[in-house]
Amino acid sequence: MSDLINKWYKNHALLYKVLLFLSTTFLIVYLFPKSGKFRYDFDKGKPWQSEMLLAPFDFAIKKSTDELQQERIETSAKSPVYFDIDTSIKSSVLDAYSEKFKTSFADSIIKQNPNLFRVGESALNTIYEYGVLDEDYEYAEDKNVILIDGFTQHAETSFSNLTKLNGFRSIIEEALDNKGLVNFNATFVSVFFDVIKPNLKLNTSLTQNALDERLETISTVRGHIEKGTLIISKGEIVEGNKYDELKSLEAEYESQVWNESNYNLIIFAYALLVALALLMLLLFLRKYRMEVFLDNTKVTFIFFNILLMILLTTLVINYNSQYVYVVPLCILPLVLKAFFDARLGLFAHVLTVLLLGFIVPNSYEYMFLQIIAGIVTILTVSELYKRANLFISVGQITLIYIIAYFAFFVIQEGDISNLDPKTFGLFVLCGLATLFVQPLIYIYEKLFGLVSDVSLLELSDTNTKLLKELSNKAPGTFHHSLNVANLAEASANEVGANAMLIRVGALYHDIGKMKNPTYFTENQATGINPHDELSSRESAKVIIDHVLDGIEIAKKNNLPDRVIDFIRTHHGTSMVYYFYKKEKDLDETTSEDDFRYPGPQPFSKETAILMMCDSVEAASKSLKEPTSTKIDKFVESIITKQMEDGQFLNANITFKEIQSIKKVLKTKLANIFHLRIEYPE
Repeated sequence: MSDLINKWYKNHALLYKVLLFLSTTFLIVYLFPKSGKFRYDFDKGKPWQSEMLLAPFDFAIKKSTDELQQERIETSAKSPVYFDIDTSIKSSVLDAYSEKFKTSFADSIIKQNPNLFRVGESALNTIYEYGVLDEDYEYAEDKNVILIDGFTQHAETSFSNLTKLNGFRSIIEEALDNKGLVNFNATFVSVFFDVIKPNLKLNTSLTQNALDERLETISTVRGHIEKGTLIISKGEIVEGNKYDELKSLEAEYESQVWNESNYNLIIFAYALLVALALLMLLLFLRKYRMEVFLDNTKVTFIFFNILLMILLTTLVINYNSQYVYVVPLCILPLVLKAFFDARLGLFAHVLTVLLLGFIVPNSYEYMFLQIIAGIVTILTVSELYKRANLFISVGQITLIYIIAYFAFFVIQEGDISNLDPKTFGLFVLCGLATLFVQPLIYIYEKLFGLVSDVSLLELSDTNTKLLKELSNKAPGTFHHSLNVANLAEASANEVGANAMLIRVGALYHDIGKMKNPTYFTENQATGINPHDELSSRESAKVIIDHVLDGIEIAKKNNLPDRVIDFIRTHHGTSMVYYFYKKEKDLDETTSEDDFRYPGPQPFSKETAILMMCDSVEAASKSLKEPTSTKIDKFVESIITKQMEDGQFLNANITFKEIQSIKKVLKTKLANIFHLRIEYPE
């Protein structure tokens, strides 16, 4: 059991990567659409670019949304409206009218106009022929109306025959006008206002049920295509019935519900493709970026960003696929370039775009635009810590998006008359969203403990608390660090290393000397040497301990690990030769290991450059009457000794690059010592 636990512990980093790989694959597949995907892209009015297409299975030709909407409108117009009628109200209204008539008209008027009562009664019969509505309803005049008395149909008519609550006025006025009794309009209107009551009320449930039944009868299809039928040939224009058939076939694929038999198979196929893409990324890291591959935090960071871009794109597509270009996908290569390098950023970006090709519409167009934009991002963004560079780069990325989309549109449409300027607005929004990369980098630094050029720029400021403390406690060391930083930066620029990183590493590499500053010659301003009171072993220990002291100080001040690496490695496993030689003269059995730095040796190009520059700058102080020849021999001897000592075996630096660095150091030292041509006397 213990052997199994030990085996698991030894391989925990690899096991973590396996779990990360599997979980990321699962999450990406989970985000993918759970339906079939039509393999062809087409647009109405454009030629069919693919091969001849035969119906792969039987399917129905679906009606368009506009067609279905028009049929629903027509069906709704023909569907009847049901009103409940209260037949008892009419008789009560006639009785009330008889009573009101007697009190409203004098006997003399009634005698002079014997037909007056019957005119009003006839008008009421007309009003209640079908009934009076209880409120105003917004229906067409020819709307079919069915009157229901309890559970039986009372009558059927059109809506225009129903009397609105205030619509009796025109009926009574017309009846009086026909009998030449217009003078009694006002009195009759007043009487009718008092006696008329509504007897029709809308039956909402019956009306809605009738409408639903009719709507359910609407067919969503208007034809059928049998398997093997030719749908369209290459070069044909996609329009009319061809377009409808293609849209129906596409809808059949995308609305297809996976059954249990093929669901697992399709999920497995998706998982294979996603796993293959992520595996390529891991293999790339293992072969070309081993230091990243071995760091689980960095691998997690890369996978997290890929998953984040896929998640954002999926959310936008689910909301409205027209806004897919608003997603600032170029943030991915920007972030990875800021923390790692351009090649890794572009590789991860291309893999992400390939994965997104499964879910985006017009996948070829999308992939082409995003890959081109990613390449432009990598090529144009340099020195991200400079705000102007970011704005310029984002402007260039947006311009490339617009140009590429315009070209695609012209190829597909043949003209620009239908070009929607709003699409260009989406690219502008994408550019503005890309500017969020600056605060995002800061957030990532805090979450994952990574270091970008922005943080390095802040650390390179000599007014930071730690460097000011160094300049106060150990001014000679501070001056030495500045000189080393200048030499290292120039050397890094010569061989294409990270100049900003190496400058910061050089500024902080000797901060451990603050603990015992006077034990280092550059800080001995009084001429008193404390080593005179110590043994050679004690002196060597004080010198060697400045590396460990520096690491401790750096961690207390939260310096990034990438900067602490320079403190660890700037002496490698070299030997404090002066005190070793001194002790050796006293004791022949003295071991070299007691006088060696603990290491490790430099393991990157940048840490190797710092080791060279630090040794050369420190030793240059011992040069007396320096000349070009002396400087050349001096630089050659120091770096050759380091190479013979095997200090650069773990660093990815070539002999050619070392030769270039030597040349830079010789030139810089010659400038520092202000060498001049010796003129004859």
